[in-house]
Amino acid sequence: MLGFTKGLKYTLKNLTKEKVTYNYPDVPMEMPDRFRGIQKFYPEKCIVCNQCANICPTDCITLTGKKHPDPDKKGKIIDTYDINFEICILCDLCTEVCPTEAIIMTNNFELAEYSRDELFKDLQWLDENDTNKRKENKT
Repeated sequence: MLGFTKGLKYTLKNLTKEKVTYNYPDVPMEMPDRFRGIQKFYPEKCIVCNQCANICPTDCITLTGKKHPDPDKKGKIIDTYDINFEICILCDLCTEVCPTEAIIMTNNFELAEYSRDELFKDLQWLDENDTNKRKENKT
């Protein structure tokens, strides 16, 4: 009987305390400023230098470029840019090495899918990934 009253006392005492949990889907999570989430890609800034694909430790980034259609302009323009988020470890190395800041990290972390094939993201999806940009990257 003593154990029951001790347990009841503890329960009643903790009923008045503030909750440490919150309703996640209804209330968005506040992430720290340096949180590394899903990448955002700006294709107009990309110069197809291939540094992001070369430094990636998991080889999940593939990109291709083609010659600029205007003969007066030098360089390449981006043709395809794909990331396989099935193996991406969100290490932030691709954003650190990019000379034009065409890749930035966001605070978006929700990548849950029903199929592994849906974790393969292309240029268009990465360009439209505007949600939750990190404070240091907002322009």
